[in-house]
Amino acid sequence: MTQQEIPVFIQTAFPQQPDLDRWQQMTREEAGLAYEMTLRNELSGGTPVVREFEKNWREWCGLDYSLTTMNGSSALYSAYFGLGVGPGDEVICPTYTWICTIAPALFLGARPVFAESDPNTLQLDPEDVRRRITPRTRAIVAVHLWGNVCDMDGLLAVSRETGVPVLEDCSHAHGARYRGQVVGSLGKVGIWSLQGSKPVSAGEGGILATSDPLVFERACLAGQVNRMGGVDLITRTYAFLQPFGLGMKFRAHPLGIGIASVQFGKLEKLNRARKEYVEAVEERIAQIPGFRPVGVQPQAERGGFYAFPVFYQPGPGSRARAADMIGFIQAEGLAAAVSPYPLLHMLSLFAKGFDLFTGERGPLCGDYTGYHEGDFPATEAMFKNLIFLPILSDPVPGAVDKIEEILRRAADRAMRF
Repeated sequence: MTQQEIPVFIQTAFPQQPDLDRWQQMTREEAGLAYEMTLRNELSGGTPVVREFEKNWREWCGLDYSLTTMNGSSALYSAYFGLGVGPGDEVICPTYTWICTIAPALFLGARPVFAESDPNTLQLDPEDVRRRITPRTRAIVAVHLWGNVCDMDGLLAVSRETGVPVLEDCSHAHGARYRGQVVGSLGKVGIWSLQGSKPVSAGEGGILATSDPLVFERACLAGQVNRMGGVDLITRTYAFLQPFGLGMKFRAHPLGIGIASVQFGKLEKLNRARKEYVEAVEERIAQIPGFRPVGVQPQAERGGFYAFPVFYQPGPGSRARAADMIGFIQAEGLAAAVSPYPLLHMLSLFAKGFDLFTGERGPLCGDYTGYHEGDFPATEAMFKNLIFLPILSDPVPGAVDKIEEILRRAADRAMRF
């Protein structure tokens, strides 16, 4: 393969439907700050821009401590390590989430325990979590999937009853709230991805926030080498490990955090625009046969709106399934799609297991029994009925009307299928 033949991979933000959206995620403002930082040689470490971003983020959350990382996965790793997750432990998370939610726990030696999602909201089911708690459970991961919000009352009740802390994965849900609180501030620790397609983008980046000094200090130990020289430690517990911690480096690149700091200033406006668009389309589709909006907890306010799932179930007399409907919609020129995330228990890694550390060592071998189709009937049934519509941030005039027209034509075709 020649250099010219090497595939290029660029993952940037939505929209998926550029003819209907005027939004430009990156502007001269982000480029200008990155340029200025470069001239200042603000290219590594806990620079002034990095520190200011962390301060603004934790104040926004109402939490005491925050820490930027090179991506959401390293923020999750740091959070798991902060909670003391290690070999022999179990971590409960939904089977319907991105693999990076649970992968960092594997590398700490912990075993994933998947759970059902609420078939109306797509979010982790607290009652199923309660059933899966064992003496080995070390963490519950509340993933606020697609910008929707988990039943935090239910999950925190399980946490109080069992003593198992809740880690909030807010990678899709920047600015979402539950009972008025920013998600990420309700559990023991919250993390956000700042990857290129996220509502607040650093290109690649992540951030962790908590009010627990032990969790924060351990997160610093895990990946903040040279940032521990008296600046990140709150107590004297780990003072003997200064300034290198455990010698790992998960630090964010300052230029990315500079870009994210500009994006952060735009988040409120972005959320208002996406909310208005999503709710307008949901109001229309509720009147189209076969379509139904995804449910939202009454205490919740969505944010981030990372993607736009809706339900489709065929009406009486129609043989069209969600996959057929996606084809009908695409034929009309709208970029509908299946879920970009598979169910994790169906992946070979988790279904069959894997000798992660070789020599029959690791959380997915030995007495690991794996998973099978049918293990999560509620989630599997829900998953088959999902259709993803384009998420628009600055719709062109008439965009909602056009989407409604396309969906109505597709629904008419499905009735004749």
